[in-house]
Amino acid sequence: MPSLTRKMTKTGTRLRVLATFAAATSLTLALSGCTKLETQSPSSVRNAAGTGAAVPADTAGTQARAGLLGTVDCAHTKCIALTFDAGPSENSARLLDILKEKKVPATFFLLGKRHIDRYPELVRRMADEGHEVASHTWTHKILTDAEPDEIREELERPNKEIERLTGKRPTLMRPPQGRTDDTVHDISRELGLAEVLWTVTAKDYKTDDSDLITERVLDQSSRDGIILLHDIYDGTVPAVPGIIDALKKRGYVFVTVPQLLAPGKAEPGKVYR
Repeated sequence: MPSLTRKMTKTGTRLRVLATFAAATSLTLALSGCTKLETQSPSSVRNAAGTGAAVPADTAGTQARAGLLGTVDCAHTKCIALTFDAGPSENSARLLDILKEKKVPATFFLLGKRHIDRYPELVRRMADEGHEVASHTWTHKILTDAEPDEIREELERPNKEIERLTGKRPTLMRPPQGRTDDTVHDISRELGLAEVLWTVTAKDYKTDDSDLITERVLDQSSRDGIILLHDIYDGTVPAVPGIIDALKKRGYVFVTVPQLLAPGKAEPGKVYR
């Protein structure tokens, strides 16, 4: 049983992280100036690339080896993507067990400091089990408030660590709180990263009520949806089995973000949701 000191430390850490995420309360993005954010939908990416192909060969091979999904054509299948931000954490092993049992692939946008560097074995496991491993920056710095060199550091450092641990360099990133602008786009393009936002949020950073988290996800889910959850919060992982089962009953097939876009691919410097 954890000691009281450890529990108090965990609670204090959780509250600090909660405060960090508290501003991300909707899909409305706080952009600098009057910049209009242009985003690409999965269907537009697929249409531009043409249909008749399933997922890219490298993605399909990874999924097939992991026994999760194999190939799927989201132009003809009711697809949805499950994504998790800000891990890995002490909850991630249980989450990976659930995803393996349910044969569901996910996309993980990982934090560096106190996450990638604390749980390297979980980063490797995510990749080995066929999930897409991507970046959520190193320290969760709001990129629109940072200088260009800081943005580069926030994005490049997790890229290097993920590549070192998994053998594959990330091609996707999610900006903290969804805050992005032209400077972030330009640096992302330079680093070979596409930005991925979301269409469904349970606001699980504001509640530990697993039933409420499940209800919020199910209420907002639709075809080609990108679900945002955080496996760092206590109520989230317990909600995942119910979310998966309910959406499967509605006819959804779970895919990674690259699968959702296939046969198209995310282009560095562009934003997808």
